[in-house]
Amino acid sequence: MRLTGWKTALYRALQWTWGFPQTLIGAALLLKHCHCPREEYHGALVTKGRSKGSVSLGMFVFVTDDPFFFYEKQRARYAEPAFARMLLVHEYGHTVQSLLLGPVYLIAVGLPSLLWSYLPEAARKRKEGGASYFSVYPENWANRLGERVAREPSLGRAV
Repeated sequence: MRLTGWKTALYRALQWTWGFPQTLIGAALLLKHCHCPREEYHGALVTKGRSKGSVSLGMFVFVTDDPFFFYEKQRARYAEPAFARMLLVHEYGHTVQSLLLGPVYLIAVGLPSLLWSYLPEAARKRKEGGASYFSVYPENWANRLGERVAREPSLGRAV
């Protein structure tokens, strides 16, 4: 399902106004990755690149070319295109959070997500404590929003 012309225009207008801070950062990151392949997904501009992780900034989604990097155990259960699509749905959920939260997105979602991804204490909780990456609110909320809007499964169902 793709957004129709007026819905795409509204989505992008809201991202460039209400979600301006994160969209501006996403646009700057896009310039850095201008050589990478791109596609549109429900109004968002998706760039696929060589990185370990994925990130969403406003209407800009940057996904890794190796969706199994952090989820090697899932490689036996899912074909790569299906798993990459679930990752995309999750990241798209973050763009919906941007629409809902506007200028507070970076503090309310971006910062907690960044800390949960990279702090050694959080990594230890995931590795030793068995906590799912999607057990914290910005991530499980992104899964639910992505699934609801895109009407496709997200990584929350896979991991």
